[in-house]
Amino acid sequence: MVFENITSTLNKVCDILELGQVERKVLLDFKRIKREKLEVEGKKYEAFRIVHNDSLGPGKGGIRYHPNVCEDEVKSLAFWMSIKNSLAGLPYGGAKGGVKVNPKDLLKEQIEKLSRAYVRAFHEVFGEDTDVPAPDVYTDSEIMGWMLDEYEKIKGEHRPGMITGKPLVLGGLEFRKDSTSKGGYVVFREMLSKLGKKKVTIAVQGFGNAGYNFAKFADRGGFKVVAVSDSKGGIYNKSGLDIDKVKEAKDKTRSVSKHEAKKITNEELLELNVDFLVLAAMENQVTKDNANKIKAKHILELANGPVTSEADRILHGKGTKVMPDILANAGGVIGSYFEWVQNKTGNIFEEDYLEKRLEKMMKENFQKVYDLHTRKKIDMRTAAYVIAVQRILEAEKARGNL
Repeated sequence: MVFENITSTLNKVCDILELGQVERKVLLDFKRIKREKLEVEGKKYEAFRIVHNDSLGPGKGGIRYHPNVCEDEVKSLAFWMSIKNSLAGLPYGGAKGGVKVNPKDLLKEQIEKLSRAYVRAFHEVFGEDTDVPAPDVYTDSEIMGWMLDEYEKIKGEHRPGMITGKPLVLGGLEFRKDSTSKGGYVVFREMLSKLGKKKVTIAVQGFGNAGYNFAKFADRGGFKVVAVSDSKGGIYNKSGLDIDKVKEAKDKTRSVSKHEAKKITNEELLELNVDFLVLAAMENQVTKDNANKIKAKHILELANGPVTSEADRILHGKGTKVMPDILANAGGVIGSYFEWVQNKTGNIFEEDYLEKRLEKMMKENFQKVYDLHTRKKIDMRTAAYVIAVQRILEAEKARGNL
């Protein structure tokens, strides 16, 4: 289902660019698909590492631990990373990894064993100039630290640039922690500027790292966040939520739903009458079945693939603007890029320099997409894909592969 969304969008782009079968094949081919079975304490787990395209540079993409991980999903995410990195102008191809597991069922020691087993299974394809992983769903800097340690033990030398999103003491970057949300917030403000609005209401689905930090930035920026949710439910207050207090409740009880506010479901949050709906949970949240019920006029995708291609058509048809994942959540991989460059060069960047660089890159990317979207009268996702695909194909031509 997930990869069908990609091929649907890609077919539209190929038609707009009048691409032939050779170009289509290049865009749909995968550089490397590697599958392994990891064994931890007698249990086996399916694991994947996939590189879609590396014409622009080494593969780059996260590793997720989730019970729904499958090859179709990881392929889709790797493809998205190719498009996202290309659109952002980064010297990366697209990659992704995952383990089919519910980490909530494991003890911390078991998660560490699983993480080290993953590196042992895939270490031959990892490297700062071949394929660079990072955190994703239910993985974090601590897990990246274990992975780096296992990799360096195998290689017998320090190679901090092989992974990003790691602990600061191992060469990580403080800026990387909330760079996804920072980038998304820049896109949000740029869209507000186009709309000429200063006051809007916002609902945020997903209260993990990306969703919480975006809500925090919006709240501190004077915008009214009226609803948030996590996997256990949501809350709503038409006067606006105190995000710091919601975070306190989440930390204490493991769910935002324990905060004192009106209880709502995730489904109800999606259908609220707000100006901006921020999707920061999982893929396929807005589908053909609920797209017509979406009242928000603007959707910001902090998660990967939260709107299906069928829903895209419905939303575009009724005038809803979707700021696509490959644009809106690119701050995360830009933050990873800064960390990777720092590891490769030995330079230590000032925080304010990185802030300015991220903002400049996100604004430029937004403007490119918005200009093509308005000029060609196509939705913003298609516009983003057109720009990204053209750069990938230029790289393939420069290499003599087209």
